[in-house]
Amino acid sequence: MKTARVIAIAIASSFCMAMLVVAADDPAKMREDMMKKNATAITQMTKMSKGTLPFDADAVKAALIAISEVGKAFPDAYPVGSETASKASKAKIWEKMDDFKAKSAKLAADADAALKAPPADAAALGELVTTISKTCSACHGDYRRS
Repeated sequence: MKTARVIAIAIASSFCMAMLVVAADDPAKMREDMMKKNATAITQMTKMSKGTLPFDADAVKAALIAISEVGKAFPDAYPVGSETASKASKAKIWEKMDDFKAKSAKLAADADAALKAPPADAAALGELVTTISKTCSACHGDYRRS
C-alpha cells in the first residue's frame, strides 16, 4: 500500500511538471498549476499531521519534493510582460522581484531542509506544516490578491 501511494505521488508529480512545461506559454496557467501542486502536497501533509491520513514517511518525502520543485521554479512563471496574465498576482511582484524570488527560494529551502531531516511522526510533521504554511503566507500576504 505504501509503495503504491509513493508511486502514485511520483506519477502525479511528474504529470504536474509535464503540465507546467506545456503551460509555459501561459503564465497564468503555469502559476495556477504550481499552486495546485503545493496545495495538494500541503493538504496531504496536514491530514497526516492531524491523523486523518496515516503518517507515511514516503508520502511526506514526495510532498516535500513537490514543494521544493515549485519553490525553485515559481519565479519563472512571472516573466516580464505577464503582469496582467492573472488577477491573483499583484503588480508588486515585478516591482520587488528580488524579494519575491527570495520568498520562493525560502519555500524551497524549507522543504529541502525537511528532506535532509524528515519528520519522524505526525507531531513533528505538524510543526513542519506550520513552518511551511508561514512561508507560504508571507508571500501570499505581499504578492497575492485576495
